Amino acid sequence: MNLELVLGTHPPTNAAKTSMNRSKTLVACHKLLLRCYSQGKSQLKINGTHYDTHPEFTNISGTVLSLSDRALHLKAAHPIGILRKQIEDKLNSTSDSYCVYNNFRPVVTVEENFDSLGFPSDHPGRSKSDTYYVNDKHLFRTHTSAHEMECFGNIKGFTTRESPRAPTDKPGFLISADVYRRDEIDRTHYPVFHQMEGARVWKRSQEPVPQGTEPLHIQQLRFDLQTLEEQLHQENTNLVVHDDISLEQNPKQDYMSDLEVSLCSQHLKRSIELLVAQVFNKKLASMRAAGSNTQLQVRWIKAYFPWTAPSWEIEVFWQGEWLELCGCGLVREQVLLNAGYKPDNQIGWAFGLGLDRIAMLLFEVPDIRLFWTMDDRFHSQFHEGQITKFKPYSKYPGTIRDVAFWLPQDQRQKAIHENDLMEIVREKAGDLVESVKLVDKFTHPKTNKKSLCYRINYQSMDRNLTNDEINQIQENVREELVNKYGVTLR
Repeated sequence: MNLELVLGTHPPTNAAKTSMNRSKTLVACHKLLLRCYSQGKSQLKINGTHYDTHPEFTNISGTVLSLSDRALHLKAAHPIGILRKQIEDKLNSTSDSYCVYNNFRPVVTVEENFDSLGFPSDHPGRSKSDTYYVNDKHLFRTHTSAHEMECFGNIKGFTTRESPRAPTDKPGFLISADVYRRDEIDRTHYPVFHQMEGARVWKRSQEPVPQGTEPLHIQQLRFDLQTLEEQLHQENTNLVVHDDISLEQNPKQDYMSDLEVSLCSQHLKRSIELLVAQVFNKKLASMRAAGSNTQLQVRWIKAYFPWTAPSWEIEVFWQGEWLELCGCGLVREQVLLNAGYKPDNQIGWAFGLGLDRIAMLLFEVPDIRLFWTMDDRFHSQFHEGQITKFKPYSKYPGTIRDVAFWLPQDQRQKAIHENDLMEIVREKAGDLVESVKLVDKFTHPKTNKKSLCYRINYQSMDRNLTNDEINQIQENVREELVNKYGVTLR
C-alpha cells in the first residue's frame, strides 16, 4: 500500500462525508501498520521515503500517520498558517535578518532530535511512552530544534561544515513545523502540534580596532538593538514589561563577556516583545474599540533549557491569568560547536514557541481538534492575513464511558504508562474522543492489587454519535488493554 495515496483525500463539502473519509484514512493507515508489524522487518513509506521498522522501537499509530502530510502551518487561510505568517513578517519587517524554513519533513534522526542538542541518555523525552519512533534510528520530531543544527550550518561565513542546502547571507533563521508527542487527551493536547523556532547570531570580529573603540560585533549589536527599540516605540505596542535581568540562578556562559550577554539578551527580549505585540495587536485593537484597557502586561521569568543559558520564558497576562508563550535564551557554546562553528567565533540567541496555544487564544477556538477537522464549516471562517473569532457551528452532545481495570502483578508483564492508554483510546476513537482523565486509583488492602479507572468523554466536533458506535469503540479499547498489557477488567 502506498501511504501517500492513503493520505491523498481532499476535504469534502459536508460534515458527514468528511467524517467518513477521515475514518477511512485512519482505517487504511492502521491496516498498513498491522501488516508492517506482523511481517517482521518491513518498511513504512512516509512522505515518499521508505524506513525499516524495528520490533522494539516502532510505535507509530495510524492517527499520526494519517496526519503527517497535513502541514497546517503551510495553509495560508488556516489559523496556524495565518499566525505563522504574521510572526515571520513582523520579525523580518525591519532588518530582513531571518531565513525562513517551513518545509522540513517530520521524520528525523535520533541524533538530530536529541543527541546534537545535549539531551542526556536518560531524558524522559527519549522514552517510547513520550515519542513516536519509526525505528531505532528515526523518529517523528518532538520539536523544531531537531533542525537547528542544519539551519545554523546554513549561515554563510559562520561554519566550515558542508550543508545540503544553499547557504544564506542572513544571520538568523525561523523554522516552523508540525511536531509529534505521545500525550494526554483533552481540549488543549493533541499528538501533533506546531512550533516555531528562531535564532540570531553575530560573528565576533577579528579585525583590530582603534584604541577606545568597541569591537565591530559589539557596535553591530548596539545598532541592531537600537533599531528594535525604535520600532517598538514607533508602533506604540502598549506593552507593560516586567523584566528579570538578574543572572542569579540563571548564570551566563564563560565564553561570553558581561557586555555580550547584556546586549544579546536585550536584543532577544526586544525581538520577542515585538513578536508578542504583533500577535496580540488586533485583539488589543478590538479591546480599544470596546473601551477596554488596551495595555498588555508581559513578564520575563528565569527558566532552564538544555540548549540555552541564561534562559527565560515570557508570560502574558491574558483573561485574568499569566500564560507562558515562549521559551528562549542565549545559545550554549556546545550547540554552536556541534553545528560546525569555530570556538570563540560567535554569539547568539534562540527561542521556541507553540503556535497552537496562541492560535486558540487569538481565534477563540475552544478545542484543539478543530484545527484538524476537514469540515468546511470551520475552514470557511478564516481568511489569509486576518484574525477573526471562531463561530461555533453546532454543539453535538457527548457521552461518557468509564474503563476500570486491575494492573497485572506479574512483573514479567509489560508495564502500562498513562500515555500508552491515551494512545489506545486515540487510536480506536480518533478525533471522536474529547478527553480522558484518571478518576479513581485504588489499592486493595488484602491483595495489594492496584486498580485504575479512567473516564472517557466521547464527543464529535462534526456530527452526532450513536450508542452502538461508541459501545463498539469502548469494547475495542477494553480488548486492546487486555491483549497488550494483560490488565484485568472490572
